[in-house]
Amino acid sequence: MSRSALVIGGNRGIGRATAVCLADRGDRVAATYRTGDCPEGTLPVRCDVTSGADVERAVKEAAAAHGPVEVLVVNAGVTRDRLLFSMTEEDFEATLRTNLTGAFLAAKHAARGMIRNRFGRIVFVSSVVALSGEAGQTNYAASKAGLIGMARSLAREFGGRGITVNVVAPGVTDTDMVAVLTEEQQQKLLGRVPVGRMAQPGEVAAAIEFLTRDDSGYITGADLPVDGGMGMGH
Repeated sequence: MSRSALVIGGNRGIGRATAVCLADRGDRVAATYRTGDCPEGTLPVRCDVTSGADVERAVKEAAAAHGPVEVLVVNAGVTRDRLLFSMTEEDFEATLRTNLTGAFLAAKHAARGMIRNRFGRIVFVSSVVALSGEAGQTNYAASKAGLIGMARSLAREFGGRGITVNVVAPGVTDTDMVAVLTEEQQQKLLGRVPVGRMAQPGEVAAAIEFLTRDDSGYITGADLPVDGGMGMGH
């Protein structure tokens, strides 16, 4: 069945690959962006996820074009990596505003229509560092770990209403966020990945697509790693 889908942060990386994947299966997809463009065949919606008004408007635009949002994927994320004593309050709070508060706002506004229709699929894109931690990423790891707690709380809250809420936790993925690292830094990370390579965005998108299918309704509150084994034991 074709569903109305909204991908927050759907203009690049994992979000872009997810928007394409959902559109290819026949969903009516809206993708948000702040800069750049969105994939062909999707509805581009400008949105700053740190703004509650922007997020509410994005949900309404998607619903007006495609019907009430039934599939929500929250991918928007930023990093401000610094060791603790160099990290400012703004570094910490800005990362949480985008990565965690933005997901809260998106879920809050999209879930209203899901509750009315008694169907919904929500997926938050977290990270392997949410549970394993990483030096210099106190803010990022905290925000991504928060997504897991939020997803599991919402899974319990919405479980009887036909709405599932899950998390996908990618490892080292070939995106702009990793491209800014030096070759030495990338190789150091890859040395911790049993499969010995980066994930491609489409591989993470495939996991997200699986969790948003109609027949995945008995999976909720899950944290699905797509990390090449990097986070085993966590």
